[in-house]
Amino acid sequence: MLAAMSTDYYTRLEQRRGPQPSVQMLAALARALRLTPDERDYLHRVCGHSAPDRTMFSDYLPPALLRVLDRLHDTPAFVVSAIDEVLVQNDASRALIGDATGRTGMERSGIYRWFAHPDTERARYPERDHERQGRTLAASLRAALGAWGPASRAAEIEKALRALSPEFVGYWEDHEVRRRFEDHKVLVHPELGEIEVDCQALITPDESCALIVLTAAPGSEAAGKLDLLRVLGTQSVGSA
Repeated sequence: MLAAMSTDYYTRLEQRRGPQPSVQMLAALARALRLTPDERDYLHRVCGHSAPDRTMFSDYLPPALLRVLDRLHDTPAFVVSAIDEVLVQNDASRALIGDATGRTGMERSGIYRWFAHPDTERARYPERDHERQGRTLAASLRAALGAWGPASRAAEIEKALRALSPEFVGYWEDHEVRRRFEDHKVLVHPELGEIEVDCQALITPDESCALIVLTAAPGSEAAGKLDLLRVLGTQSVGSA
């Protein structure tokens, strides 16, 4: 379940009856099993792949970061990659922003979805914040491309968005570069409306991913909404 694979597929892997697992599947296994970098590299090699380049961004998550996430039960928290892929999230985060871990390909990237599917992806943000959010995402992609290089997922997304979104092209040609997270933002829940949250980011030393924790001021209306979401989970607020 943690690696998003069926028990039948995992059993066949253990019994050496299955196909060679992909690099993406091995990354998911490494996260689920909380492997160290050396153990992760060994897993790739015995499965017929080269060990991931540790100087490049990857889907690997340090076990210590996951242990921190495990202890965050009462506030939305999730881990994102340098290209805004939600790699793992807690239940409070799913209740607030939906399940963001089941996508594949470029659709995993929030940067790609923001420009490729504006009608649906931007519903979580007030319209007044759309330009700022778009500029921030384009600047984050440029930072990832500079660190990851022209043969990377960041480069694939940049190429695809150039063909899809004139808005992205406009931001991209401003050559803004930054890898940071807003200290304060407003999110829109489909039933509870706007929720003001403070955003704290714990970035790994190699800057490949960050643990994002969203909180609200104690006693505020936003705190009450987060408490309600925590109790109800992902079920409909109206039906509850």
